[in-house]
This record gives sequence, C-alpha cells and structure tokens, in this order.
Amino acid sequence: MSYDIVEHSRQIQQLLESEVPFVVVTLIDIRGSAPQVVGAKGVVTADGIVGGTVGGGKVEAASIAHAQQLLRQAGKHNDWVTWNLQTDVGMTCGGEVKLFFEVHTHTTWPIVVFGAGHISQAVVRLLLTLHCHVTCIDTRSEWLEKLPKHPKLHAVLADTPHELVAAQPDNAYFALMSQGHATDLPVLAEVLKTRQAPYVGVIGSRQKASVLRRDLKALELPPEVIESFHCPMGLDLGNNTPAEIAISIVAQLLQHRDGGI
Repeated sequence: MSYDIVEHSRQIQQLLESEVPFVVVTLIDIRGSAPQVVGAKGVVTADGIVGGTVGGGKVEAASIAHAQQLLRQAGKHNDWVTWNLQTDVGMTCGGEVKLFFEVHTHTTWPIVVFGAGHISQAVVRLLLTLHCHVTCIDTRSEWLEKLPKHPKLHAVLADTPHELVAAQPDNAYFALMSQGHATDLPVLAEVLKTRQAPYVGVIGSRQKASVLRRDLKALELPPEVIESFHCPMGLDLGNNTPAEIAISIVAQLLQHRDGGI
C-alpha cells in the first residue's frame, strides 16, 4: 500500500474534529501503465492536497481540481471517474485509472437552547443523538450540572443570557425554554432584532404566544418579524411528558432543517 494508514487516519480524524470539508480520493483500478498502485489515497481540502498521493504530476493535479470542484458544489456528491491518462490527463503513458471521490462536507447544525429545565434536559439528550452541536445556556448552575458531559454539548452559565445571542453562529437554530415569559422575552427580542435565524421557537401555550407578540409589538419590531417565531414550539403530537414534548420539538427542528415546512 502506498500510504501510511496511521497517518491517513490521523489526518481524517483531525479534519473531522475541526470540521474542515475534505475529499478522500482513492485509486481503485488501473489498466496499463499508471504512476501509482491500486489502493493509493489522497486527502484534498479547498487548500489542496494535505496528505497521501494518487500518483503525483498530472494525475494528482487533475484529482485535486476535481475534488475541489466537488467541494464547491452544494450538497454531498461522491463521484467515480475513469480517466485515460493520455487523452483525459495529457500524459504520455497510455494507461487508464478509475478513481473514487468521497466527499465530507461536515456542515455543522448549531442549536442553541436557552434554559436547562426538565424539558430542555430531554431535548438536549435527544439532540445529542443527532449530527449537531448544542449550546445550552441558563442562569442556574445546578440545572446545567444535570446535563450530560458530551463533546457536542457546550453548557454555559450566564447572568444575562440575551447578551450571548450575538456570539452564536449565523446559522444557529434557537429554542427558548427558560423559566417563563420574563426570561424568554429578552432573548426572543434580541434574536428577532439582530438575526435572520432559520428557526426560532419558544415553549409555551397559545396564550403565551399572544402575550409575547404584544410585548414585541411594544418594542416596535416589524409585524413580519413578530410573526416569524414558533410558539407553541414543536409539532402537534404526543402527550405532555418531557420525553414526548422533546420528541415533538426535535421533530420540528428536523422538519425545518430539511425544508419540510
């Protein structure tokens, strides 16, 4: 084998942890002459090849260019190519190679949960089974300490949670489940005033939603912004136990993420 499997695995793990998009290029078949052996691998990012090789020279240059083109495309597109080394790549040897391009885009799905109470505890635990990163913010250390220790979870103790809205990613989903109207409103107002978030939800009843919208109107937010959040949050399913409420909330988050609304 023409690559160091330990070094290859280390590079892949590093890229996964840092969430850098990359493509693994594997030489899977050769006919005639070729500058590498079957099984050779290279790892390509937007900056170029960062490890391994599939042949050097023109084969490698063509592989890098194709991998980077795949990274620029929307969505994940694995690809197979068969290249004649003379007519497709411009080499003098007349061999043929088949390459597999495995794309890893690692688009992070950030979800920010305000509040760490009973329902938030259930929601966070369910979210941690999915491919996402969760930030849970609360003013109460004793509730944050009840959350599981997990590499995809960032628990934050804050005296003024609304001040942390600005620090969240541009594509963050916001789920407000704090101690009630008085603590949800400042966060909700800050999110709606400063963000165009893909999802904003507040736990509570339709009556609470009416009160929130009344108070947002008093803050002179535009009508279309006031109508843009979900309250009650979650799909209309299940009962009123924390576990089933959590399922309904996570189902709605998934529905929005996948455009099924």
